[in-house]
Amino acid sequence: MSIMQLTQTINILPPLKVRGSRKQPAQQTLPGLEIEAPVSARVTNRQIAEVLSSIADLIEGQNGNLYRIQAYRNAARGILDLQEPAVDILARGERLPVPGLGERLRKRITELVEFGTMTFQTGLFLQTLPAGVRALMTVEHIGPYTAIRLHDELGIDSIEKLWRAAHNQSIRHLPGFGPRSEARLKAAAEHVLRAKRQAERSLNGAA
Repeated sequence: MSIMQLTQTINILPPLKVRGSRKQPAQQTLPGLEIEAPVSARVTNRQIAEVLSSIADLIEGQNGNLYRIQAYRNAARGILDLQEPAVDILARGERLPVPGLGERLRKRITELVEFGTMTFQTGLFLQTLPAGVRALMTVEHIGPYTAIRLHDELGIDSIEKLWRAAHNQSIRHLPGFGPRSEARLKAAAEHVLRAKRQAERSLNGAA
């Protein structure tokens, strides 16, 4: 089964640690303007659970792996059920007592607690996408997520409908699109349709 992997990062806080930082040379400052010690922000269990739940929703919206979706949601529930902050547990060098939590996800949560960010991959199972979405992906400039948006928000499930929507100036009203991108999609759809008609004429002539 063909899978498209994308790496994404969620940021919820400023960096909590600075890796490989060097001490700056001391500089004279005016009295009262000395640099204050930074306040260390703490990631709460609720914030961790919200991030995990949001990632699960994101993967689900992208037709991702059902097992990964469930793993993130189970992890979110497990974090909420902890009797103390995950920050304190990890600070003691202990493992989070969350049933069924895999090693990869443990590392993701540790990254979130220590640095306020979480990097993860989403996977699109292309064969699970609707046929109309896959048809749109054969058009230049249209990737899987653009195809899903056109399909879900405008009901476009064929190249013919794509051309018609662009011709009727319906696409430009979607957030992230405009007249220029709409014209580009119209031209790309025309190119595919023209090639399709030429291939059909060639087959009819050879018959």
